[in-house]
Amino acid sequence: MLLLRVLRRRQSRKQISQRLDINMRARLRRAFYWLLVLIVLHTLAMVTLEAMGWGDALWLTLTTMTTVGYGDHSAVTPLGRAATVALLYVVGITLLAQLASDYIDYRLKRKESMIKGRWRWQMKGHVLIVNSPNNNPAVYFERLVTQLRATEQLEDTPVQILTDAFPEGLPENLREMGVVHYHGEPSDPQALKAVMPEHARAIIVLARDEYSRISDSITLDVLTQLRDLCHGAMPYTVAECVHEDSRNRFEQAGASTSLRPIRAYPEMLVRSLVAPGAEKILENLFTHCDDHAMRYPVKLEGAIWSDVTCRLMAAGMGTLMAYVADEDGQVICHPAHDHRFNASALILMVREEYVPTTQDIERCVHQANAATSV
Repeated sequence: MLLLRVLRRRQSRKQISQRLDINMRARLRRAFYWLLVLIVLHTLAMVTLEAMGWGDALWLTLTTMTTVGYGDHSAVTPLGRAATVALLYVVGITLLAQLASDYIDYRLKRKESMIKGRWRWQMKGHVLIVNSPNNNPAVYFERLVTQLRATEQLEDTPVQILTDAFPEGLPENLREMGVVHYHGEPSDPQALKAVMPEHARAIIVLARDEYSRISDSITLDVLTQLRDLCHGAMPYTVAECVHEDSRNRFEQAGASTSLRPIRAYPEMLVRSLVAPGAEKILENLFTHCDDHAMRYPVKLEGAIWSDVTCRLMAAGMGTLMAYVADEDGQVICHPAHDHRFNASALILMVREEYVPTTQDIERCVHQANAATSV
């Protein structure tokens, strides 16, 4: 019952905010139309009662209504002066002041709505992020957006977040990075519709809790709604899954790819957008299934990177990823093809089906060194 009351209260606040916005616009339109009517009536009165030309009559009307009053033209007949007092002094100036006040009030409310996530942005070609992590969402989003901005393909792409984590607005540093947000529940149909997923360049659906299976159920619901909103033609969509058995269901619901939540490395999400499929390689580096990295204490002197790499691959030992420098123990990743090096250990990406021993690697690379020396 408490949950239902909270949801109803939120929906009520949203409807009230929308009605206020509509009412304010209607008030501005009515005031503007009445202002036009007064301008037309007073201009017509000056032409009729003061025998002015249309240009001079309109000029007198505008300068009087805006209280500029240059004095180059004025009403001189009693009826003309009475019309000026009634139409402009009594009604026109008051209405103009009210219009200006309402417009300023509307702009302030509009800015507040944008900051607090109640504004419906008309966006196209944006990166849409649905949901937010339970812990430190501001820090996570700052890292994620920083990586997006550091990527050439996405550096100028608008970013919008659908989340209920920032009821008072996004942190200032995120707003300065050009990020906007819509405040709402990620699985709320109206909130999902408001962020225009059908016009997004890419969509990221985050898991709320990286340890709870319930997060997968929420993500599945979000993906199903996104597919319906996009009429089956979803943009490239990355979804975080907590459990492995959720991957197939996510892809059936429209996700282009799925990956485990890794909060410390938002770079994986960015890589999946820039180079689809790269996230699978990165995920394998974190697990001990499929392909995974192994370190072999093999010493080499004067070896050439391309020679050792090709020999290892040709022998089915795996892919050479890096070496440990014999001089200072630093790990050198993927140097140039003609790089000559001394190593105290090699780091290889090996297959789960066949993990070579240190002796296998030693025999292979020493043959490569012998062949190079000859």
